[in-house]
Amino acid sequence: MAAEIQPKPLTRKPILLQRMEGSQEVVNMAVIVPKEEGVISVSEDRTVRVWLKRDSGQYWPSIYHAMPSPCSCMSFNPETRRLSIGLDNGTISEFILSEDYNKMTSVKNYQAHQSRVTMILFVLELEWVLSTGQDKQFAWHCSESGQRLGGYRTSAVASGLQFDVETRHVFIGDHSGQVTILKLEQENCTLVTTFRGHTGGVTALCWDPVQRVLFSGSSDHSVIMWDIGGRKGTAIELQGHNDKVQALSYAQHTRQLISCGGDGGIVVWNMDVERQETPEWLDSDSCQKCDQPFFWNFKQMWDSKKIGLRQHHCRKCGKAVCGKCSSKRSSIPLMGFEFEVRVCDSCHEAITDEERAPTATFHDSKHNIVHVHFDATRGWLLTSGTDKVIKVLSFCKRKSLHEMYKNCY
Repeated sequence: MAAEIQPKPLTRKPILLQRMEGSQEVVNMAVIVPKEEGVISVSEDRTVRVWLKRDSGQYWPSIYHAMPSPCSCMSFNPETRRLSIGLDNGTISEFILSEDYNKMTSVKNYQAHQSRVTMILFVLELEWVLSTGQDKQFAWHCSESGQRLGGYRTSAVASGLQFDVETRHVFIGDHSGQVTILKLEQENCTLVTTFRGHTGGVTALCWDPVQRVLFSGSSDHSVIMWDIGGRKGTAIELQGHNDKVQALSYAQHTRQLISCGGDGGIVVWNMDVERQETPEWLDSDSCQKCDQPFFWNFKQMWDSKKIGLRQHHCRKCGKAVCGKCSSKRSSIPLMGFEFEVRVCDSCHEAITDEERAPTATFHDSKHNIVHVHFDATRGWLLTSGTDKVIKVLSFCKRKSLHEMYKNCY
């Protein structure tokens, strides 16, 4: 009887397993084929490629298919081998891949949007194809009939799309920084709520259906964890990138979030710890530590005959403080601050070494990432970048892959 594979936390430095080149333009999206030594990619150069590992150990395209328009996104369902491809002209094209991944057969086309398709999701349980476009439209179609079931106009161009099968809630993140939650029925939708926590546009979404938590990445360099299931409105901020967050993936079994930045940085967050919300910044006309007036507090400056000071905020307690009373810096990992941030002097003294222990690991992919896909069964991470390159990284030792599967028999 086969033993169950227990995925290990991603703690090792990733090892480059494969590097795939050949695209003439940006590889907008790529996925690892489960249980196969294969990768599917779509590119701005209009090509769809299925890469299979050869006897030489290198990956070469077994399928090279040219589309009528640049390929902007894709969704692949391994159970049905259904490949849905979004195009720059607003069309969604569906194909079925053969069992040996050497042939793709056209099924149907949807004229889903008036302009570039930005995201696609295929929901097997409902036979729905969900999509967003640069026309600021969210739409869903029946994958059996090809009929459009409904739509919703978003406040800005959508760049993140996730769906919860159990509740039929769809999550849409857009360039304005807003996340919209809709409840979908067969032919209509209802607005549940909208929330905003980013100062920049939402660039990626990731949904954990078990913990019922939504992660959003943004051009403001941050990731926010939204507690949707708790219904308490809890929002945990994660600060670990020096550039915009381009892509997110979540390893459910180990409760680790993988976030990738435009500068090639990969951060693996341990979400199996009790994190704390960052406090709201308090308003005050004077320093809440030494009572020195801030520069706009003319009355107190006149009365005390003192020059006004610039206002800052302690990231630990949220109090308004002057620069003298917040001269120290500290990381606060349980609040999501993996880098050192401004804290007031009293909070700096209160933070222990244990509280400064990192809850994330940092890696460099050495290319500007636009999309990421994680295969939890093998501990493989695929990244595609603006440099037209696809990389497959392993968080396991090379020999441990064989050992892991050997123990299953």
